[in-house]
Amino acid sequence: MSVIYYNSLMFVLTSCAAGCGRPAVSGSTLCAVHLANPEAEVRRIGNYITHQKTVKDLNAQGLVFENFDFSHCQFYGCNFNGASFSACLFNGAVMRMSFFDFSSLLSCDFSKTDLQFLSFAGSAIKNCTFEGSELVHINYGGTVISGTVFDNSNLYNSRFIEADLSDTGLNNCNLKRANFIKAKLEGVSFKASNSGEAVFEMEEMD
Repeated sequence: MSVIYYNSLMFVLTSCAAGCGRPAVSGSTLCAVHLANPEAEVRRIGNYITHQKTVKDLNAQGLVFENFDFSHCQFYGCNFNGASFSACLFNGAVMRMSFFDFSSLLSCDFSKTDLQFLSFAGSAIKNCTFEGSELVHINYGGTVISGTVFDNSNLYNSRFIEADLSDTGLNNCNLKRANFIKAKLEGVSFKASNSGEAVFEMEEMD
């Protein structure tokens, strides 16, 4: 078992009993790949989140969630790397120091959330909304984002480095220190946002 500390949060990883080196799903001895009944584990984890409302140090790496309502839940130090979320509701949720790297988010609602110090690096985000949210210190590096709305959000110091954004709205957003270096921007709207305070070129960092 290894323990990783992020400020006051403790992120606990227990290795899969199958010996593959992946972290075991919380409450199980196996990772998502080696679970005998992954659908049952998804239901167990999903129900745990919705009943507890506040979850810490949860490992759900690689699980597939569909049509879950996690509205107004709180997540601290959780691992959703490589997980898939389809038509899930997170509106009003609070998240700190949690990880969605290389995850898939399809038609999910993150509106009016308070997200800080999260990572979505390398993820695919399609037809989602983050409208009216606090999205501070978020890593969207290398993400593929399409058909998604960030309007009326605070994106202070968030990073879209080498991300691929298309048909996406960042209207009326706070983009101070937001980093778009080497990002592909096609059909992206920054209307009424302070895009002049964002970073689009390396020279702007001097």
